[in-house]
Amino acid sequence: MAIRTTAKDGKRSTFNEINITPLTDIFLVLLIIMMVIAPSFQSMDNNIKMPEINSGLSVEEKNATVSLTKEGEFFLNGEKMADETTLEEKLTEIASGAASAEDKKEVVVKADEKAKSSEIMKIMRAAQAAGFEKLIVAGEPLSKKEQDKLRQDNEEPEKIQ
Repeated sequence: MAIRTTAKDGKRSTFNEINITPLTDIFLVLLIIMMVIAPSFQSMDNNIKMPEINSGLSVEEKNATVSLTKEGEFFLNGEKMADETTLEEKLTEIASGAASAEDKKEVVVKADEKAKSSEIMKIMRAAQAAGFEKLIVAGEPLSKKEQDKLRQDNEEPEKIQ
């Protein structure tokens, strides 16, 4: 888009240049705002201390992911398990469904740092009894937000009488 201008001598000319100074100012202001706000996007949940991992590989969540809260609650793929026997039954169902050679029979355990070792041993026994061949313990605990979300997803609404 060109703007036609008339010079003093009566000749017409076109003004083809775009002034990008205001546009540059806007982008610089937006950049500064984002630089100031960006640190607040980091996780605010400092209540859980993450275990330190010096080396390792990233863990892919397979078809069986068991989450363990610090209170000892089991969650299999986001569904709350009442006890060890219920967990074992559900793991057996999953193991029988993954009978093909491509599906590795792996259980991923995501436990809170303060979870008791005896609770993790219960998961190991249940996975072994269900026929799983590999158990992977993830190196990061469940965040408090994840624990609260799992609890809320599995609470039954109170019945109105």
